[in-house]
Amino acid sequence: MLEHAAARPQAAALREKVYGIWQTLSWAELALLVRELACGLADAGLKRGDRLVVIGENRPRLYAAMLAAQALGAVPVPLYQDAASAEYLFPIQNAEVAFAIVEDQEQVDKLLELRPGCPQLARIWYDDARGLRHYDEPGLAPLDALVEAGRARAARTPGLFDAEVAAGRPDDVAAMFFTSGTTGHPKGVVHTHFSLLDRARAGADFDHLSEREEVLAYLPPAWIGQNIFSYAQWLACGYVVNCPESAATVTIDLKEIGPTYYFAPPRVFEGLLTSVTIRMEDASRPKRWMFERAMDVARRVGPALMDGQRVGMLDRLKYALGDVVVYGPLRNTLGFSRVRVAYTAGEAIGPDLFRFYRSIGINLKQLYGSTETAVFVCLQPDHEVRADTVGVPIAGVEIRVADDGEVLVRSPGLLKEYFKNPAATAEALGADGWYHTGDAGFLDASGHLKIIDRAKDVGRLRGGAHDGAMFAPKYVENKLKFFPFVKEAVAFGDGREKVCAFVNIDFDAVGNWAERRNLPYAGYADLAAKPEVLALVRDCVESVNADLAQDERLAGSQISRFLVLHKELDADDGELTRTRKVRRGPIGEKYRVLVDALYGGRSEQFVETAVTFEDGRRGSIAATLAIVDAKTFPALARAA
Repeated sequence: MLEHAAARPQAAALREKVYGIWQTLSWAELALLVRELACGLADAGLKRGDRLVVIGENRPRLYAAMLAAQALGAVPVPLYQDAASAEYLFPIQNAEVAFAIVEDQEQVDKLLELRPGCPQLARIWYDDARGLRHYDEPGLAPLDALVEAGRARAARTPGLFDAEVAAGRPDDVAAMFFTSGTTGHPKGVVHTHFSLLDRARAGADFDHLSEREEVLAYLPPAWIGQNIFSYAQWLACGYVVNCPESAATVTIDLKEIGPTYYFAPPRVFEGLLTSVTIRMEDASRPKRWMFERAMDVARRVGPALMDGQRVGMLDRLKYALGDVVVYGPLRNTLGFSRVRVAYTAGEAIGPDLFRFYRSIGINLKQLYGSTETAVFVCLQPDHEVRADTVGVPIAGVEIRVADDGEVLVRSPGLLKEYFKNPAATAEALGADGWYHTGDAGFLDASGHLKIIDRAKDVGRLRGGAHDGAMFAPKYVENKLKFFPFVKEAVAFGDGREKVCAFVNIDFDAVGNWAERRNLPYAGYADLAAKPEVLALVRDCVESVNADLAQDERLAGSQISRFLVLHKELDADDGELTRTRKVRRGPIGEKYRVLVDALYGGRSEQFVETAVTFEDGRRGSIAATLAIVDAKTFPALARAA
């Protein structure tokens, strides 16, 4: 940060949209703010090695707060802003946090609620003062007060900030990220300055990133993917990070900024395509005809052009015409008119979805990594992009596949440790320096890594026609989620004679489908129970089964029976992690009556479920769910 501030002080470092207007913070202004915040934190008692919780959306002053803590040798611990207060209890107690900087009243209320169980949480500062004027809590103050205290401390001790920065070392702890905790308490992943910046620089070199990039920071800062792209790489490259006004304005802000470097999990790309599909279904007949003809050309020609392959002159002309009338306006509508590199990660992305974006001229690629590896392990080189792999190991990374199929990684970006958890650290990090990812996969003939599933989730069927067959639940779930009508899926089958599944419909996509067929519905539960919707989902399931039958190893994973849940799976109800990963074990326990009905041969089952509403109130919803049998297919023998 100080290098950027010295070399180009007036260049934009951060932008934030406030009341519809973009406000810019230069590198020089950022450096001054960080200096004042650091001195204020030092005056409040924050010392080298202490932990500082940071909670909120992407905001310039929260970024500055993390930099200020790091300048003092303290450790920022970002937490998910949409988490319930109880979810903060373990991280705050585990990390022995005494200081917190949060965005607004919502986060203040959650921390104050926890104070009886976290007596060490002495100081809380907030960025947005709306609604907090009459709060009178010990240790609670606005961030402006911290800045003022920092100015006074800097005047009293002029060399404090520079001395603390000079005392920092590459192998000092830089940040702590808590994992999503799909099977128990989250673990605090400890990273050093070296591990984060080394991987940030490796990723930047791979895609030739520079200070000219524009990035939109709209995902949770507590997720290391967002943290790397809009924090570590931002500092390494010096590009501009743009913070949306709110989650509701992201789509508009995306169009206004026109990022050149973009990152999103597959669900975001799925949502964008669903909105395009809905709009085209509602368009006039001539527009639909033009769109369909142009997309036929794009699907046939676009990926080849993107990959630098030879394409005939006539096809080039057709694609150029399509670019003028359809692809260019579509990229502009999506906010991707200037995207040079776009990445997706976290879950498998559907081949059709992947090809759609590449066919209209968006350089969408996949990457592989995790919180423990500082994200960047494998990336897809330009002209070597495939839907079924996650790329090649990048500079500094070694990959080995263990005898049991688990992917092992050795990299400069590996975690230092799990905080206060030596047993978990020893289990994940071998004495020889190899990190056990927990993912099952293999390297193909071209050196690309292909991930099948989480190694612990890969099971075996027991009994029945497919006794001993491999069961890869995540692989099956992802194939179902490739359909625009399916939002989430949970597959069961390990140790059982067949595979059954829960399905969540995509309310927007299925709702639009129903409206076009004059099918009335009163809400999510009503729509999910419609016989026509069950038939629609059955078609999706049977398509997946036909595809699985093509692979002799996975043919036993075909879904025999399924039901459509009466509610959307929700992180607030403990069914998903904050990064929207399915918590299969807790779901199986919570809905045991439904699992038993699926395997017990029943045709329907009544269920009553506790839910958490958006305002925090608790309630319950009840429904009788239909259970549907799906057609399965004989496995195709592998060719000799």
